[in-house]
Amino acid sequence: MSGGLYSMDKKEFSTELNLKEVRPYGDTMNDGKTQLSFTLPVEFGDEAIEAAKQLMKKMGFDNPQVVFYKELTKGFTFFNCYGSCTHTVDYTTIHVPKVESNVMDMTETDEFIRQNIGRPLVVIGASTGTDAHTVGIDAIMNMKGYAGHYGLERYEMIDALNMGSQVLNEDFIAKAIELKADALLVSQTVTQKDVHIKNLVELVEMLEAEGLRDKVILCCGGPRLSHELAKELGYDAGFGMNTYADDVASFMAQEFVKRKK
Repeated sequence: MSGGLYSMDKKEFSTELNLKEVRPYGDTMNDGKTQLSFTLPVEFGDEAIEAAKQLMKKMGFDNPQVVFYKELTKGFTFFNCYGSCTHTVDYTTIHVPKVESNVMDMTETDEFIRQNIGRPLVVIGASTGTDAHTVGIDAIMNMKGYAGHYGLERYEMIDALNMGSQVLNEDFIAKAIELKADALLVSQTVTQKDVHIKNLVELVEMLEAEGLRDKVILCCGGPRLSHELAKELGYDAGFGMNTYADDVASFMAQEFVKRKK
């Protein structure tokens, strides 16, 4: 083998990184090696394995392999598969909308609020609708925070209220009116059948009906949420994976000052 080329499923590929043609990395640059899991609504057996392989080929995978499969219940089979992805993406053309703020730590944010606002910001957070998960909202709101990042309850210049989970949108809004909230934080983890989208849109519509939408900073967060999606749904910012109270607090404080100018 020479010239930085290796044989892959009877094909040759360069081991040099090309950002215009990025493909998955397994153990060699550009080998395309990918792990994929899915369930098919078919009976457990050899035919199910063949169906999974054919489906992977149609997805653009060379040399598809089923390395594990199991009957979930009668008529449904789960698969773990490997294959070599033949598709590429042009990384140089990618632009992802991001929350525009200068991320500060807790001390810096407190001082920013003290100097530029002069009073604590009132922030209410909750997992709304039928969502019973509190890990996300607790990580942002609770005093102990998460992974060394203190939650909003620990900030001197933020009055934070964590309403917990399964909070109806109308109750969330009622509490915002009662406390004259400056910002509302919504956490959504349960996403089956896009229930999180429906719930997030409903909150925006209810705030608009009350004439409150433009009077509060509205943020949402969750493992399947992005800033781009949040903006499309009518929110000021969206916080996905690997974001902390620092990110949320910094945005809220800077957005509040921006609106007052």
